[in-house]
Amino acid sequence: MTKVKFLADKGHLIGFSISGHSSVNCDDIEGKIVCSAVSSAAYMTANTVTEIIGDEIEARVDEALMIIKVKAPSDKAIAVLEGFRLHIEQLSSQYDDRISIISEV
Repeated sequence: MTKVKFLADKGHLIGFSISGHSSVNCDDIEGKIVCSAVSSAAYMTANTVTEIIGDEIEARVDEALMIIKVKAPSDKAIAVLEGFRLHIEQLSSQYDDRISIISEV
């Protein structure tokens, strides 16, 4: 199962942590698709915050782990993070057996 934790500071979304895999084995095509959807959305979020908006992040990416924290999030970065959260919540409602959400917000 993929676990997504939304990180907050003073009531504002500042980042996220994603761990695990949505697929149960090598033949699990649906799980691979869900994993790819989560991963793609996470990278798009991180790239938009850093390359388009220009906010600085702390990032850690490893096997089955991605942690992104925006150091001093602008209103635009917060909006992008909120969009990411909405996207993950929608995916989770479709694939609740593959995505688990934890929220500090």
